[in-house]
Amino acid sequence: MPSTPATTANNSSNGTTGATAPEIMLELVDESGSTIGTAEKLSAHQAPGQLHRAFSVFLFDPAGRLLLQRRALGKYHSPGVWSNTCCGHPYPGESPFAAAARRTYEELGIAPSLLAEAGTVRYNHPDPESGLVEQEFNHLFVGLVQSPLRPDPEEVGETVFVTPEELTERHARDTFSAWFMTVLDAARPAVKELTGPDAGW
Repeated sequence: MPSTPATTANNSSNGTTGATAPEIMLELVDESGSTIGTAEKLSAHQAPGQLHRAFSVFLFDPAGRLLLQRRALGKYHSPGVWSNTCCGHPYPGESPFAAAARRTYEELGIAPSLLAEAGTVRYNHPDPESGLVEQEFNHLFVGLVQSPLRPDPEEVGETVFVTPEELTERHARDTFSAWFMTVLDAARPAVKELTGPDAGW
């Protein structure tokens, strides 16, 4: 993936542990989503949390199954839990669309064959395990994946494609991220338009 000034200045955004990790800055926003400043990533997530820009991606295979990922155990925020295809934060000045495409490639080694905006959602979700808080103005994206996955093991512990029925069973059995159902429900109109009525979303 080509470098941009943002990716050059912020050469890692994986949220994994490590003493030499560079400082990662996030874009703070007001309730309407307008940029009002920046904050360091970890400090923005410490209780009570600072409202910041984020994105969530939902990719589907040609059969209409949703790609889930289990977050790597080394991540400091919500390690080892299942969540949507990809999520993260734009760098200051980076568009949410560009950030979504960048992180999908960095985490999963794929470039979606289609990626479309699916609205926004604002939420406040504390993480009971870490004590960190997700105060986010989240830009949603849906798309298609048709190439083999090449997950980065430092980012992704496991992947699976699921039907709506399989997701219901897995959600009842496994631990998911605190924000997962909020972002999925907000993206459902676009998901249904993308996958069609037979997929069942």
